[in-house]
Amino acid sequence: MKLASITQRLSGLGSDKWAVHIEGKRRAAAGEDLIFLSIGEPDAPTPTSIMDVVNSRMRAGRYKYAASRGECDLLDGLSAQYTKSTGRQISTQQFIFLPGTQTALFVALQATVELGDEVLMADPYYATYEGVIAAAGGISVPVGVDPDNGFHLKAADLERAITPKTRALLLNTPSNPTGAVLTRETIAQIGDVCERHDLWIISDEVYATMTYGNTVFASPFDEPRLEKRTIVVSSLSKSHAMPGFRCGWLAASEDFIEAALPLTETMLFGSQAFLEDAAAFAIANHFPEVDAMKQSYERRARALVAGLKGAKNISARMPEGGMFVMVDVRKTGLSGEDFARKLLANENVVTMPGESFGAGGAGHVRVALTVDETQIIEACKRIARLASALQTSP
Repeated sequence: MKLASITQRLSGLGSDKWAVHIEGKRRAAAGEDLIFLSIGEPDAPTPTSIMDVVNSRMRAGRYKYAASRGECDLLDGLSAQYTKSTGRQISTQQFIFLPGTQTALFVALQATVELGDEVLMADPYYATYEGVIAAAGGISVPVGVDPDNGFHLKAADLERAITPKTRALLLNTPSNPTGAVLTRETIAQIGDVCERHDLWIISDEVYATMTYGNTVFASPFDEPRLEKRTIVVSSLSKSHAMPGFRCGWLAASEDFIEAALPLTETMLFGSQAFLEDAAAFAIANHFPEVDAMKQSYERRARALVAGLKGAKNISARMPEGGMFVMVDVRKTGLSGEDFARKLLANENVVTMPGESFGAGGAGHVRVALTVDETQIIEACKRIARLASALQTSP
């Protein structure tokens, strides 16, 4: 039987990239004691008050069909949030609620990219980007960023990569995996390039609330002139420790949302109302637990960078945001893939190879800040021990 071409386009772009993590899970299931630094799943519990809303709203009967765009309270909450962040009125008609950022990315690409269109993205990039682009029939065009310059995307490099086939830019700030955060000035420069070439900007902002020190998050959606070409995808998975709730959304112009709504309705017609109630509550309120979680990520990042300072053959740079640190292992002479596999085999530490995030991640491993500082410090000792035992590259 013949399969659709999408299955060929996506071959190798799925769980293969998580092979080291999957092997770690297999070993853990067999009883081995490992330190998992591989997946960006918050270790903090969901705030209790949010869980209480889920329970109470489900018991109140909020488990029937919900509006396909999103329930009124949730849309009101998103409208208020984005009106505040942008400084201009953002209507409730500029959102669609979806099950997580991944689904929102899929919709955004399906709605903007035709077969053979090119989509630019900073390299390294999140591991599923190639897949969602290929699913739409698009062609991924990685734009290299310099690890020795903090992995920051430059507008000039972006413009050099544009061809007549370029349709969109897939932007991610704060970045997963690099932790790079683009300044408002850089966002404006990138916006200029996208305006000149009439490109869509698909802005993955799932880590928008997680910046460190004096770093300030900026979005192309904040710029009135860029609103019509910007599609924001985001969720509560990271910001509120709610990964399993699958509470995400699209934010864009009213015209785009109106055009994309029928597409989302072919995938699912509305979400779970009780989860939307919980999301509306999460968006509208402040939670000390969320503050504590963000602070813990920053402490862990600083502990990891300090723990690897002076280690032989490796180094780590403090991220500007997000919940990951890229550890540079190029001087060991190994690829990120080989280093990650040796780290698992020899030291029982599970990380993600940098190559899972594109050629730009080569010679790095991504460390997730999802264990406590005691385990972070122990992991640093093991990472440094492996790196010291390896021959330095010429």
